[in-house]
Amino acid sequence: MTISSRFSVAIHILSLLEINKDGISTSEYISGSVNTNPVVIRRIMGMLNKAGLVEVRTGVAGSKLSRPLDQITLLDVYRAVHVVEEDGLFAVHDHPNPDCPVGKNIQSTIEPIFSLAQKAMENTLAAVTLQDVVNDISAKAPSV
Repeated sequence: MTISSRFSVAIHILSLLEINKDGISTSEYISGSVNTNPVVIRRIMGMLNKAGLVEVRTGVAGSKLSRPLDQITLLDVYRAVHVVEEDGLFAVHDHPNPDCPVGKNIQSTIEPIFSLAQKAMENTLAAVTLQDVVNDISAKAPSV
């Protein structure tokens, strides 16, 4: 099981909006870069719009970022596309055998560890901005 690809697609969309800020970024244009259906792009764009990360105007072609790149963290994107709920990255199996010493104690033992691991990942995402991502892409493809 992996984190939903909505997260990486959302980062792709936001990076493309910045790199193509002088052009018109329609869902069809973006879907060509992501190599997916425009409906998928529109659905994710709706989530990004609701989170205040992009400006989308109904009936008008193109979208743009609503905040400067250095003010959008990967954690903002992660939360915008509802990858997982708080403390929900790691699932713990339901109903272990309460008559077994492991089954009786496994959930209370591993849940705090899982919570710490999720917080560590979220702290890492909070430390990276979209500016960092776009800078790296631009360094790898100087013609953009």
